[in-house]
Amino acid sequence: MKRSEINQYIVKSKEFLDQMNFKLPPWAFWSPEEWKGKYETCSEVIDNMLGWDLTDFGSGDFHKCGLMLFTVRNGNFKKDKKPYAEKAMIVEEMQETPMHFHWSKMEDIINRGGGNLVIELYNSDEKENFSDQPFTIKIDGVIRNLQPGDSVVLTPGESICLEQGIYHRFYGEPGKGKVFVGEVSAVNDDSADNRFYVPVGRFPEIIEDEEPIHLLAADYKRFI
Repeated sequence: MKRSEINQYIVKSKEFLDQMNFKLPPWAFWSPEEWKGKYETCSEVIDNMLGWDLTDFGSGDFHKCGLMLFTVRNGNFKKDKKPYAEKAMIVEEMQETPMHFHWSKMEDIINRGGGNLVIELYNSDEKENFSDQPFTIKIDGVIRNLQPGDSVVLTPGESICLEQGIYHRFYGEPGKGKVFVGEVSAVNDDSADNRFYVPVGRFPEIIEDEEPIHLLAADYKRFI
């Protein structure tokens, strides 16, 4: 992806999150220059990969298959005691996050505003394939019985609890607008805890056609 494209997506994301009345921490708006010399005081932000994150999952088409995220908080089993994480995510209409599950992380996915979020679900079997057995999930604490491949639609205010091993893919329902999605979970480790049904890329290769307006979490080691 071109850095100029990423910059544009970040600008639009800031505008959308402001419309949703979701406030980001001050360092979300720092320039690359403002990050210099900050490692000692900001090591939790840098080491735990907080902040801006964008992926096209290797698709080359962000609007069709991609996700914009901002990790607000996250623990690190090697460095601190924090056992939880929180993300803000922006999902466009028909913009897919591919089918995957987590071995370690349990998470709540929350529709915090905007359009509707469609989530397609399967349980996994012992070989990490799709299970052909019925299973249950909870929507805001209420049990729902599902068949393999069933979809649920989260309207603003609704949330789903996804246990380990539950395959899920999601996208914004067409005609309903962009979705502001929250994630509250156990510690997040994108380097080792994502099991995609079909292998995909997680962090994009960036063509540096202009300077970044804000650093992505994946930029920290290179720029700071």
